Amino acid sequence: MNTEFSIDGIFPTPVVSSNIKRPWTSEELAFFDYHRDYTHSNAGNTTSNDHYILNKPEAKGLVEFISKGIQHYVDKIICPKNSGKFYITQSWLNFTKPGEYHHIHEHSNSIISGVLYIDADRDHDKIIFHKTNQYQQIKFSETQYNRFNSVKWFYSVGNGDLILFPSSLTHHVEQKKGDNVRCSLAFNVFAKGYFGAEEELTALHL
Repeated sequence: MNTEFSIDGIFPTPVVSSNIKRPWTSEELAFFDYHRDYTHSNAGNTTSNDHYILNKPEAKGLVEFISKGIQHYVDKIICPKNSGKFYITQSWLNFTKPGEYHHIHEHSNSIISGVLYIDADRDHDKIIFHKTNQYQQIKFSETQYNRFNSVKWFYSVGNGDLILFPSSLTHHVEQKKGDNVRCSLAFNVFAKGYFGAEEELTALHL
């Protein structure tokens, strides 16, 4: 008699991914290049001086794609009972040259965060996520890593990739390898409307 065992995961951390599946337009490329010349130092790399990139008319096509991803995240993961609007707050471009990195961080004052990769080399570029509670009562030496025994997990990224995740999820970019200057468009998402329930004493009007 064969005995079967099943492994399930409860309370998982959602990470949504997609790809825009088209090349950047000449207008978009000119838009990205323009902002390369107007940056300031960040912790390990540089960031655009403009912190509202997606508010610009040149970004209209990007907003349409990103908005679909946000709506998918809201509909499939959050599943809010009451109607509300999830909207992009701030958005900015990150430029990471070979040898540079992006520090370990989270995104405060935000519900969903995301990154759209403008110039990324899938053989070298990745985003690395960290388990929130990394305490291990007993530290075993693993023969292989999986989503259950790992304290960090990475996604390789390429041009046009979109990654969405909870803003509380810790992440970073390791020291850049390869020859390209990695360019990514990061953004935060918040919500307004009516959330919670009066009878549960969780009502929130934003």
